[in-house]
Amino acid sequence: RAPAYPQDQTLSTLFEQQAAITPDQAAVIFGSEMLTYRELNERTNRLARMLRAEGVEPDQPVGILVHRSLDMIVGIYAILKAGGAYVPIDPEYPADRIRFMLEDSGAKLVLTQSHLAEQASRSFDGQVLVLDRQEQAGKNIYHEDGSNLEPLAGPHHVAYVIYTSGSTGKPKGVMVEHHSVLNRILWMHDRYGLSAEDTILQKTAFTFD
Repeated sequence: RAPAYPQDQTLSTLFEQQAAITPDQAAVIFGSEMLTYRELNERTNRLARMLRAEGVEPDQPVGILVHRSLDMIVGIYAILKAGGAYVPIDPEYPADRIRFMLEDSGAKLVLTQSHLAEQASRSFDGQVLVLDRQEQAGKNIYHEDGSNLEPLAGPHHVAYVIYTSGSTGKPKGVMVEHHSVLNRILWMHDRYGLSAEDTILQKTAFTFD
């Protein structure tokens, strides 16, 4: 049977609903670091407000060049909450591939980490924001307001752009809309009966779909 799924929701609005239900539960753990749903939601809202101030709008691609970390999750959700589409980039990619992906996607902004900032600047001529540096260019990249933003993107806006391997030529960007991701995730939840007690091994990189 075909499971019903919400036709009017996005990844970020569903996350906000979960944050309201379980604000004090752990949302993401990395090593000894942890963010609750409330903390993650507020941090992503603060960054999303600044991304909007920098001109991010629906369907606009934003590069995210990071290693696995809390910053990765914050960056992804902040881009989505701002209304943009994230373009995940593995820092281990060759420099030519990174530059091609950023140019081909049309990204004007890249989120990265301090230990990757020089690499990002070499591969990208646009604006680079470093997630683990609060102060940049004389201002804080995290807005003081951590409340939820009014959504700009809808179910048929692009959530992310995944690039193919390029083994048969140049890599190709595949634009995936919110409703497509929700269809997949909620089908899997329905099919396998997942609950808060289950653990799933996700062995692929965030650059793979």
